[in-house]
Amino acid sequence: MQLITDRQGVLRVGVGLVAAAALVVAGANLRLRLVSAGYRSGPAAAPTVPVVIVPGAKVGPDGAPMAYLRGRLDVAIELLRAGKVREILLSGDAAGKSGDEIASMTKYLANHGIDPAVVRCDGAGLSTRATCERAKNAFGVDRAIIVTQDQHLPRAVALCRGAGIDGYGVAAYCECRRKTLVRNTIREWLAAPKAVAALIWR
Repeated sequence: MQLITDRQGVLRVGVGLVAAAALVVAGANLRLRLVSAGYRSGPAAAPTVPVVIVPGAKVGPDGAPMAYLRGRLDVAIELLRAGKVREILLSGDAAGKSGDEIASMTKYLANHGIDPAVVRCDGAGLSTRATCERAKNAFGVDRAIIVTQDQHLPRAVALCRGAGIDGYGVAAYCECRRKTLVRNTIREWLAAPKAVAALIWR
């Protein structure tokens, strides 16, 4: 009887911890959506700002940007050609596990006719937070658009605004497999508490 009672107690504690964790994750995601509300849009509704920031993402075995990164770059090109921005800041891991994100992005832009003179590169943007903070502190960006997929947009906008940038988010395209979308959505949900903590304890 005592063993059954102990097991029930452990089960109740486990269920309680899972419920508490779920509440924290949900609350953090809501907080990021509220902080970024009014600062997210599609390309057509984007404001005119000096710079568009393109965070890095996975690179294919051939060194070319994969779907997530292509979508971001395509929107950055669209914004530049529409006169919404004057400059592109590429921020990513120049020594990433999948390859050199900066080299991949730079080549993609050049292949699409973008003048290298309007492109700046930060090979130490190893996270969304680092991308935003380095854009402000290392590159002097005060007002910018950050381009990324819908799932990532609230966190990216909130972190950029928290870094002191008058930041706006524009949703990137994604011709992605369902598996990729699900995986990245889960990743974003789980990353939210850390982002909120960073905003609070700056």
